[in-house]
Amino acid sequence: ITLRGLEAIRNADIIYLEHYTAVQHTKKEELETFFNKPIVLANREMVEVGGGNIVDEAKEQDVAFLVVGDPFGATTHTDLFLRARKKGVHIEVIHNASILSAVGVVGLELYKYGRTTTIVFPEDGWVPASSYDVIKKNQENYMHTLCLLDIKLAEPTKEDILRGVDKPQPPRFMTIKEGLAALKEMEKQQKGAVVTDDTLVIGVARIGGVNDVPMVKAGTVKELMGTDFGEPMHSLIIPAKKLHHVEEEMVRQWT
Repeated sequence: ITLRGLEAIRNADIIYLEHYTAVQHTKKEELETFFNKPIVLANREMVEVGGGNIVDEAKEQDVAFLVVGDPFGATTHTDLFLRARKKGVHIEVIHNASILSAVGVVGLELYKYGRTTTIVFPEDGWVPASSYDVIKKNQENYMHTLCLLDIKLAEPTKEDILRGVDKPQPPRFMTIKEGLAALKEMEKQQKGAVVTDDTLVIGVARIGGVNDVPMVKAGTVKELMGTDFGEPMHSLIIPAKKLHHVEEEMVRQWT
C-alpha cells in the first residue's frame, strides 16, 4: 500500500476490504493490527446488492473501500464509483499496482501485451472459447497475452442458485495446470494450432505478494502441465510468436 493510501485508511471512520474479486494473502487480523482499526470484509452480496449502504455511509462518514490491485480492476468497483458519484459523494481514488503491471517482472515488454483474458472454470463439461479467440487475435498481431485464471469465493453452485438455495461453496482457485487443460480443450474444439503441447507459455504465481514467495516458470505447455506452482493466485502468459532479443534472454532466466 502507498503512503497516501495508508494515510487515507488511518483517517477513515469505516474500512471495507473487498473480498471476492481477488485474494488478500495477509490475514484480516494482521491488517487490523497494522492499521489499528477494525476492517469489514465485503463479499459480493454486500457490494453488488448492498453497495447502496456503503455509499450512504460515505455521505456522513469517511469510508475507505480497499481492493486488491488497481481500484478499477473489476466492473463492480466501477459500478460502486458511479453510484457514489450519482449521490454526490466525494471520492478520492488512490491507485496501486496490480497483476497488469506486476507481470513486468517476467521481462516481456508491457506495451506489447494485447487484450487480457480470463480462463474460467468449465461448467457442465463446457469450456467457453472466448479466451482462445483472444490469444489467437493477439498472436496474429504479434502481441503477448495475459490470461487471468478464474476464482470462486464463497459462491453457490448453479444448481443451488436454480433451487433458490444460498449455500456458499469453499473457495476455488484455478491453477496453471487447470488453465492449460482448459486451453487444450479449446484447441481440441477450435483446431487452430494456437495452443499446442509445444507452445511457449509462462506461469506466474503469487506475484506482488508481501509474505508469499513468488514463482515464475517458462516452458512448453507440456512442461508446465507437470509443474507445481503452489498456492494461489496463478496467472498465465502466452508470449508473442516473435520476441525481442532482450525478451528472449529474460524468458530464458525462467526456464
